[in-house]
Amino acid sequence: MTEQDAKKERIEGAAERALAEAEARREAAAEPKRPKELGGRKGPEPTRYGDWEKGGLAVDF
Repeated sequence: MTEQDAKKERIEGAAERALAEAEARREAAAEPKRPKELGGRKGPEPTRYGDWEKGGLAVDF
């Protein structure tokens, strides 16, 4: 094995480790699965937009 071949193997090994580490970080940063809400309102979450509308009333909190 030549010196260039050994260097290429070291670089490939480092690249594989870096890709595995990046994938592990992505999985750790992913939002956890949340259970489906039972008895909640239909449509988008109203608190996300800064107000709550129910029965024709909108209340900012």
